[in-house]
Amino acid sequence: MTDYFEVHERDGAARLGEVRLADPVTTPAIADPFLDDAGSLWAGDREVPDGDETALTVFPHRSFPAGTRDEVRESFAVDHPDAAFPSAAVVDSEGARDLGADAYLLSDAKGFVGHGEAFRDAIVRAKAALPPDAAFGLSGVATPRNAALLAYAGVDLVDETLARTKGTQGMYLTADAEHFLEDLDELPCACPACANPRSEFTRADCADHNVNALRAELRRVRERIRSGRLRDYVEGQARHEGWLTAAFREFDDQWAYLEERTPLMRDAEVTAASAETLDRVEIRRFADRVTSRYRNGFSDQPLVLVPCSATKPYSDSQSHRQFHDAIKWRGHTVSMTSPIGVVPQELETTYPAQHYDAVVTGDWSEDEIEFVAEVLRRYLERNDYSRVVAHVPEDGYREICERVERNPEVDAEFEYTCVDHPTTDESLSELNAALQGEPAYSKREREHNTVKALADYLLGDGAGDDLFGGGAADGSAGDGDGIKTTGRYPKLQVWGDDSDAGREGEPGEQLATMVPQYGTLSFTLAGARRWVASDAPTKRVEIDGFVPHGSVLAPGVVDADDDIRVGDEVAIEGPKAFAVGRAEMSGPEMVVSTRGVASEVRHVDEK
Repeated sequence: MTDYFEVHERDGAARLGEVRLADPVTTPAIADPFLDDAGSLWAGDREVPDGDETALTVFPHRSFPAGTRDEVRESFAVDHPDAAFPSAAVVDSEGARDLGADAYLLSDAKGFVGHGEAFRDAIVRAKAALPPDAAFGLSGVATPRNAALLAYAGVDLVDETLARTKGTQGMYLTADAEHFLEDLDELPCACPACANPRSEFTRADCADHNVNALRAELRRVRERIRSGRLRDYVEGQARHEGWLTAAFREFDDQWAYLEERTPLMRDAEVTAASAETLDRVEIRRFADRVTSRYRNGFSDQPLVLVPCSATKPYSDSQSHRQFHDAIKWRGHTVSMTSPIGVVPQELETTYPAQHYDAVVTGDWSEDEIEFVAEVLRRYLERNDYSRVVAHVPEDGYREICERVERNPEVDAEFEYTCVDHPTTDESLSELNAALQGEPAYSKREREHNTVKALADYLLGDGAGDDLFGGGAADGSAGDGDGIKTTGRYPKLQVWGDDSDAGREGEPGEQLATMVPQYGTLSFTLAGARRWVASDAPTKRVEIDGFVPHGSVLAPGVVDADDDIRVGDEVAIEGPKAFAVGRAEMSGPEMVVSTRGVASEVRHVDEK
């Protein structure tokens, strides 16, 4: 339980938090100015300090280095008293446990920082054992060069010990390198410590500069977390030292740890500038949901594969308007792209399909070709089409299609209609000719399939049919299309197909609204009730006996589904209220946290 630390924003495992002292501190931060260490019990007996709200008090402790045997650790374990002031406990990565403190400092950080796999294992192990609403710190290891990766892994607090020590040893630190002070003819920094001429710059000045550089890097990291773009920065920052690259890749392999902590939806650009972008949670999650949840509803039309566009969503681009004029709703349009994979037209606004920016060179790497080909293969195995029309250029796209076509697990023949470039008159004429005689689907079919596809993507396989496949006056789901849609794509409103249930002049009772900014659905209370009454997978938050207004705080949560992620639509229910909103924590975090907003509340009914 913590009273003095609260997480305000999340960007994967990285967190923007607040140490709630008399003068609050925003994390990730250097802890030295507000840390009051009661000392080590190895040196002698220590009194438990009185503490106050001006500092984070570290209880008397015994530190254990990496590799200490369990029996030794258990023999010398320290009991921590309950504290009515901000407190921190010293633990090690193997014996970490909940001690009721507001912050936890790992004593064995020097034993694993610098080794990619060991670093990943230690962080994941410790975070699993510690409460998610407590600050998490490493001491004696932070430099300007590794601070971003430490925060990316989930570290909230660091100290200036190593940076200052390296300065006194004549090592000048920057965000991308370490320099021997003697090798510098000019100081590459303009901080106050570097204001003196190079000839007067001492090792004491170097130590001050190193701390200034660490503080500046943490400011940069905090701003990146606020904008939801720390990952973009770390992809480049990790290149500056071998172990950082290794640790970065090791965390990408730790899918469960990062996926649980990565928001489902957010208004932040995904910069696809390196091979590691293919391993991002957002990319892998989208590809997985498209190939395991999405189901094509246009059963009578062929699949038309087209290249992506720089403009997002794709349908707003000039090239895709030209494709549309040739297709004329006679085929189901699916865009191929790196790093996303394949994007059905119904999901073109869904994060991250309209939020990524790729480096366009015209050349595809083998990793990109392999990834997109695998996604396309899985997509075709799940979805049946009468035939496949591939309106794609030679570079990359054609090779992907041919590779999938040759796969014995794919039962589909590809017809290629691109003569030179996809938007030339000859190519567009070939595309139009290939679709001659195909029936065109209606606007109603297109809109209904869009909202169903969003439900499948957000909630689970089959959710669209379960939730919107039929309707009755009691809000239950049935067979057939039980909805009506109004508005103009991509701002569709979904209504129950029962005019008696709505207000005068409305087509029925409103169930949901499509949110074009994120490509998601926002439920009304009626929609949420239909959701929980249907067979669609639910994301429920059980609360205590109160009526929430504006938000549900973590202490009020009794239980929550494990698969809830930040940004998920959630149904909230307790003895006194039924509500619908959007999650601000993952489900597991809601259940055990004692501070912070668990979910925003959009609509609420008092029972």
